[in-house]
Amino acid sequence: MNTVLFDDDLRENLLPLTFTRPVAELRVGILTIAEKWGKRLNATFSYKTEAYLSAKYPERAADDTIFINGACLPSEALVQSIKSLEVNASLLSENGRLIAKRAARFDDESENETKTQATFINYPEDIFSLNGEEIEADYDLVTANRNSQELSSTNMLLGKGRIFVEEGAKVEGAILNTSNGSIYIGRNAEVMEGAIVRGGLALCDSASLKLGAKVYGPTTIGPHSKVGGEVNNCVIIGYTNKGHDGFLGNSVIGEWCNLGADTNNSNLKNNYADVKIWSYTEKRFRNTNKQFCGLIMGDHSKCGINTMFNTGTVVGVSANIFGSGFPRNYVPSFAWGGASGYMTYQLKKAGETAALVYERRSKSFDKVEAGILEHIFNQTKSNRFWEK
Repeated sequence: MNTVLFDDDLRENLLPLTFTRPVAELRVGILTIAEKWGKRLNATFSYKTEAYLSAKYPERAADDTIFINGACLPSEALVQSIKSLEVNASLLSENGRLIAKRAARFDDESENETKTQATFINYPEDIFSLNGEEIEADYDLVTANRNSQELSSTNMLLGKGRIFVEEGAKVEGAILNTSNGSIYIGRNAEVMEGAIVRGGLALCDSASLKLGAKVYGPTTIGPHSKVGGEVNNCVIIGYTNKGHDGFLGNSVIGEWCNLGADTNNSNLKNNYADVKIWSYTEKRFRNTNKQFCGLIMGDHSKCGINTMFNTGTVVGVSANIFGSGFPRNYVPSFAWGGASGYMTYQLKKAGETAALVYERRSKSFDKVEAGILEHIFNQTKSNRFWEK
């Protein structure tokens, strides 16, 4: 069965993380949402997303297609309901949001609609808030009927929970506590000596925890990412470095980001009030109704050493932040500067940096990637207030 993961209006709520990817490419737990559906349905998938992303994430057409909302987290009950959908039938959430439909074309009207319960990623803070549940669900999915590699005797194990170590992973001289959640160590990942982990933790393929790192779960460190210092309830999507001391809490960081040494973020206001963060849809600060919310950072953004982020800071795509003091709680895409002011990080320079970063990971920053970055640069021009 042809399967297409589609974006709806929730994509706008999830900016800046979805500037560079379909919603289903967001990581929560061990896997991306797309990978979760792929494993549960035993299906390959394509995407129905923004036109400028379609060269990288194309849609595959067929006469009979299952369209699934890319912001919806799968469950066994949902999978069974979707598998049983008849042609021209739809599955809706209790508040009427489309979960899935079976049709030849997405715009075809459904003749039969059924409502059921479903969990969606509605806002960026949902990613770290739901991460614990998703680590456990993905752990079951990924490790079913498989055996973990044996852990070295140099490690100290606490708790009676679950640990799974994939082939090629290295874990030496660490303290691993599973009392509050499972710990998953991906292929060729590394936990260096002195690291202290309190699960749940998803350390994805080829990611690493540096010497003496302290990780409080539920935390996900995406593929090819490096993390040091102190991290608490964060999701790093992948290919990102936070390699040095400094605190990161209740945050979501995109791909190809770098947090300089001693970067710290606040995740709790001094008055313990709910945190407000920038909303791209409302063009104002939105109440998260959460007491803890740290940093939301889009792809390709970077900050210099000793950067301080205030509670609930949102950083767009390809921003470059440095200097003393707290930058604004909303840093637009392609900003260059900090608390003392901004200028525009020109597209040519941003592309040159991205190409060098990709090359370090043996990947190519090709015309497709450059085209996506160019579109975002033009699309976000109105957000760069200093250009007006």
